[in-house]
Amino acid sequence: MQDSKYYEFFDYAHQRDIIFYYVGYFSQNIISAMAETVRLNLEKSGVTGVTRRKLFSTFVEMAQNIVHYSADSLTAPDQTDEVRHGSVCIGRRGDKFFLLCANPVHVEETEALRNRLEPLRTMTLDEIKRAYKESLRAESPADSKGAQLGFLTVARDASEPIEFEFHTDGLSDMSMFYLKAII
Repeated sequence: MQDSKYYEFFDYAHQRDIIFYYVGYFSQNIISAMAETVRLNLEKSGVTGVTRRKLFSTFVEMAQNIVHYSADSLTAPDQTDEVRHGSVCIGRRGDKFFLLCANPVHVEETEALRNRLEPLRTMTLDEIKRAYKESLRAESPADSKGAQLGFLTVARDASEPIEFEFHTDGLSDMSMFYLKAII
């Protein structure tokens, strides 16, 4: 029966307390629709205001990162309404939540990403907040689609150091970038 795969996946997600999962193409419109769904789901689940805000802002930053930087794009590089591929997941483990996102990046970009993310793993919350404020005042780098605040926002809202990895198959010029935050 065809429907059994749906129930198998639904059961798998339910057993692991997955609240939201999406894999596919991201655009600003899709992010808006997903954000509304996530917001309503968190409210309905009775998640406290502070935790809900942190989950929501981290979700939006991860989704924005995919739309701006995923190497798998349906749109031309100079097009303003970008549509790019990736995935995002929100789940619960005990009294904490986890957010995961993944998207392909060009292999030559992995070192720059690693250099931006690794320091965030050892910074204190005060250092992250200070770096956030400095980034607000600084000029955005030429290759940035924002003020370089996304990873700082994720690190600021996380209750543990963020985790990340890159997986390269060695057969292409792409690497899969994974980012995880615990709230």
